[in-house]
Amino acid sequence: ENEELSGTIWGDPVIMLTSLALIFLVGLSAAAICGGLRLPRIIGMLFTGIILGPHVLGLLDDKILSISSELRQMALIIILLKAGLSLNLADLKKIGRPAVMMSFVPASFEICGYLLCAPMILGITRIEAAVMGAVLAAVSPAVVVPRMVQLMESGYGTEKSIPQMILAGASCDDIFVIVLFSTFSGMARGGTADMKQFLNIPVSIVLGILLGAVVGYLLSLFFETAYAKAHYVRNSMKVIIVLGVSFLLMTVETWAKAYVSVSGLLAVVSMACVLKIKCPRSVSGRLSEKFGKLWIAAEVVLFVLVGAAVDIRYTATAGAAAIVMILLALVFRAVGVLVCMTGTALDKKERVFTVIAYLPKATVQAAIGSVPMAMGLACGQIVLSVAVLAILITAPLGAIGMDMTYKKLLKKQENIS
Repeated sequence: ENEELSGTIWGDPVIMLTSLALIFLVGLSAAAICGGLRLPRIIGMLFTGIILGPHVLGLLDDKILSISSELRQMALIIILLKAGLSLNLADLKKIGRPAVMMSFVPASFEICGYLLCAPMILGITRIEAAVMGAVLAAVSPAVVVPRMVQLMESGYGTEKSIPQMILAGASCDDIFVIVLFSTFSGMARGGTADMKQFLNIPVSIVLGILLGAVVGYLLSLFFETAYAKAHYVRNSMKVIIVLGVSFLLMTVETWAKAYVSVSGLLAVVSMACVLKIKCPRSVSGRLSEKFGKLWIAAEVVLFVLVGAAVDIRYTATAGAAAIVMILLALVFRAVGVLVCMTGTALDKKERVFTVIAYLPKATVQAAIGSVPMAMGLACGQIVLSVAVLAILITAPLGAIGMDMTYKKLLKKQENIS
């Protein structure tokens, strides 16, 4: 009885702590090895997750895997806060049309690629091809956003606001694609497309931005009032408050879902942008720096758990036809990106970099790749197989592409504070 009680009290925490230790230590070690080989660190973290995950060695605690999506979301919130505190809204205004187009045009082109080619290459129906396209069309903010933040801080491409444009587009792209996925999957189950779901896309974006702006303004007033009354709020305390409010913004999305669509991720970015505008530069700068330090740990958790969600058993069932389909769809996506760049001041090299930056897929595919199978759709296994392959191909391809080319393809703005 004592042994059973001991196992109940100590067994699970020990297993969970061991899993966390493996995530951090093995993940960081693999990232360091990849860095030494001049490969993106993300590759080491992804493969750490694949190897430690339930589909290979099974060394990660089931309880951690059961809250994997929540932990990944927390990590994503941290980097989005960092991004919002680094984003220059004046630059974003200069971008205008291309930033808006980047949030839906490349994904639409890629979905069209699946609609046109997947029935011939993979032998599935049109509606199944639409479901597959919606799963595969989302760019990964987890891969793209940290690199755009790094470019903004180092000054590469900032004169023409290239990283700001990519960051803004990648933040909205997922909302558009997920709404399409819910629509197409409903049609595949025998339902019909509801126009209201399509109207929810701009509503979600606008309400998310407005909600974040209001909350950011109120937070800035709170920090200013506390300072004026000599109740100084330390920067570390500000980080905790901002992080807590960000978690609440994400829950608002769930609470309001039955009544109206609100983008929690965009609300988080919008709040951070308003804090940057309204707070003194010393405060917003320190907040950005502290969230940058938090990201060091959050990055490991995010990418190792994304890797753990990848079931490599399904890659064998997909075959060469799936690889051909993925690469062909990326061509459609590249055309969509280039369409967004028409009429801009970007030269050929900068446009090529924008195409490369929009290649990676990871987070959304890991999150919803298995949903069609869970729904009992006939295309469920092939969709999951292609989603797994897309992560393994495009996440390293896009990450390596950005890391290896940004110095050659983008101009550096020297006067960066």
